[in-house]
Amino acid sequence: MSRDRRANTPAVARPGATGVVVRRAVRREPTIANRIVSVIDRSAIHFVLALVALIWLVPTVGLLITSFRPRSDIQATGWWDIAQLHLTSENYQQVLQAQGMFEAFLNTVFIAVPSTLLPLAICSLAAYAFSWMNFPFRDTIFLIIVGLLMVPVQVAFIPVLTLFRELVPQLELTRGYVAIWLAHTAFALPFGIFLLRNFFITLPGEMIEASRIDGASDVQIFRSVILPVTVPAIAAYGIFQFLWVWNDLLMALVFVQDSSKYPMTRAVLNLLSQYGTEWHLLAAGAFLVMVVPVIVFFSLQRYFVQGLLAGSIK
Repeated sequence: MSRDRRANTPAVARPGATGVVVRRAVRREPTIANRIVSVIDRSAIHFVLALVALIWLVPTVGLLITSFRPRSDIQATGWWDIAQLHLTSENYQQVLQAQGMFEAFLNTVFIAVPSTLLPLAICSLAAYAFSWMNFPFRDTIFLIIVGLLMVPVQVAFIPVLTLFRELVPQLELTRGYVAIWLAHTAFALPFGIFLLRNFFITLPGEMIEASRIDGASDVQIFRSVILPVTVPAIAAYGIFQFLWVWNDLLMALVFVQDSSKYPMTRAVLNLLSQYGTEWHLLAAGAFLVMVVPVIVFFSLQRYFVQGLLAGSIK
């Protein structure tokens, strides 16, 4: 009884050795009712999040199961019929070998990697210039770049394609990867410069000025000072760009005109046109397109979250 009375006793003011009143706070243990309410609140939030994640994953799980089911089972029952579930890897073997999906996978890699690295390099340098370098019409040029975000990329497809064909017709840019590399890089610059510049400008100016006083050039400042502290923002933009390029179909239809250079998205489109009812092949091909972005996202999730939060707190 005395212990409970001491636990509920409020803070008491007592004189110290120097005559100064010292308040001694007594820690109160949470009651059973408070603990139950706290557990219920956390459980409700976790339940809602788990439900949203489950609903979000249902199509992916259905696609994965369908990609391993034989054609006869797909036509007879749904993928959720666990009692008659038979799995096989023949769908993936047929798609990769007979339908040329492996070559399309390599083409997608050859398209996605340069189309991600080029905008990363150019946008990082341009963002540093717009943030910490002084040159004529700097703000005006930046506003023009921001204004380009409002222009739909589809509007520029025909002019850019005509430019590639008529400017250097002997190079046949659309017969290889160069045309789609340049197209993806050009259309990614406005958003990349805008995103990275807004992060670069939040860096402490004293850090840049101290480097300049020490005699460092802009290239040295960018390489030794800016890059180490901006890795999360650059990685987040790199993930966005890679996923955009990997899942792109429209630019592949316009700027890749050699059938041997088709990416996976266009190869899946060919499967759809040739095998409109072959759902087992379509599911296998679609899941092959999905698996690499999922791996990239979960592998770089830490940088992605840090990049989203970068610049939000000064």
